[in-house]
Amino acid sequence: MRRSLCAIALIAMAIADLRAEESGIFGQRILFGQSAAFSGPASELGKNMRLGIKAAFQEVNDQGGVHGRRLELLSLDDAYEPEAAIANTSELIEREGVFALIGAVGTPTSLSATPVAAAARVPYIAPFTGAAFLRESKWQNVINLRASYDQETEAMVARLTADLGISRIAVMYQDDSFGRAGYRGVRQALERRDMAPVAVGVYPRNTTAVKTGLLDIRNAHPGAVILIGAYQPVATLILWARHTGLKPVFMTISFVGSNALSKALGRAGAGVFVTQVVPFPTGNTPRVVATYRRALAAHAPKAAPGFVSFEGYLAGRLAIAALQRCGRDVTRARFLDNLCGADTIDLDGFQLRYGERDNQGSDAVFLTVIDSDGRYRAIDTLRDVMQP
Repeated sequence: MRRSLCAIALIAMAIADLRAEESGIFGQRILFGQSAAFSGPASELGKNMRLGIKAAFQEVNDQGGVHGRRLELLSLDDAYEPEAAIANTSELIEREGVFALIGAVGTPTSLSATPVAAAARVPYIAPFTGAAFLRESKWQNVINLRASYDQETEAMVARLTADLGISRIAVMYQDDSFGRAGYRGVRQALERRDMAPVAVGVYPRNTTAVKTGLLDIRNAHPGAVILIGAYQPVATLILWARHTGLKPVFMTISFVGSNALSKALGRAGAGVFVTQVVPFPTGNTPRVVATYRRALAAHAPKAAPGFVSFEGYLAGRLAIAALQRCGRDVTRARFLDNLCGADTIDLDGFQLRYGERDNQGSDAVFLTVIDSDGRYRAIDTLRDVMQP
């Protein structure tokens, strides 16, 4: 799958190329926009995505920019609310005139904002979500970096069943498009094994109202609970479960915000598994891990490396790679073509591949577990990992 999506994108954006100047492109700078959560229960996700993107931008700016232009990021707070994401996206495109949107946070917000960006033919780069709808070929302007939620949830169910022999799996999810996307992935993974969830709990977005769902799950006596949510409600559910003596295997998805989750859980986090879509940020391979840590230290010396800011950094590097391929004469159509028209984009050893009807660069899913000291450890299997 390599070419047709790119060809469609080029045709659809040809009119924009006829303008004398592309929005967001100036003599000495290029302006990117971001609508993400900087307040509310998902705020750490937005803050860390922005942190990583800005670290990547500062890194290239300190080297003279991209073909002589500095990269700038304008971020607006949508508090993880779809209506605010629509307003922010419109403001960034129409009033601020950004060249492209980057690092949006969340499925419900992207579901609302993507049509706005598509109508304006503005690139929508590396949203922090694995939702399936963003991977549909109809989106001519969307470029995903990370693996999908379907891939993460398949890895979860595969490891729980194969490594630990667990057959009674419950699901707790956020009651919106994000939670339903994750729940659908879990359900499909279970169906492939002739299984079904033993219990399902839900909670409203931007709340920690998880007690009713927890009771539903508790009554089913699951061996494992897969959690689809942000760090505050996920941490609240695990803490309440520990308090009431419920001790299944807890496993949650990358969107949770790993550093924030570990901090919220404290000692109760030991043994909680989290799937990730980027390499371990304090590891040694691939080479981009060390590059990220140097860039983060230069941009924010007090910031601790983490999975979310690492994903933001990779998003920034992806945008930089496309701009470098464009040369000095940058247009949105050329920018997109240099992403999905490339066989491989190599970010210091972390390889992204796009192509025909394929706007997702990475399929990688990694396993991690929180140790008793609150730190994450990369693992290859759930087997032999001590549970609390």
